[in-house]
Amino acid sequence: MGVVTLEGIVEQGQIKLTSSIGLPEHTKVYIDVPEAEVERTVHLYTPRLAHSEAAADFTLEVIEAPSNANL
Repeated sequence: MGVVTLEGIVEQGQIKLTSSIGLPEHTKVYIDVPEAEVERTVHLYTPRLAHSEAAADFTLEVIEAPSNANL
């Protein structure tokens, strides 16, 4: 297995090679980014019900305590 180093730039989220070399589809590549500042991103995932008909089991019930309740 040979190793070739190519230079490229990122444009609109895609890596564009600065040389005119063509790589075959599905070629495995490794990318080294010298002196890069990587922005950290956070992904918040929302829970989903496997069966939407079970949503009725999660209906909120509000019970108000009397105003003179001892806390």
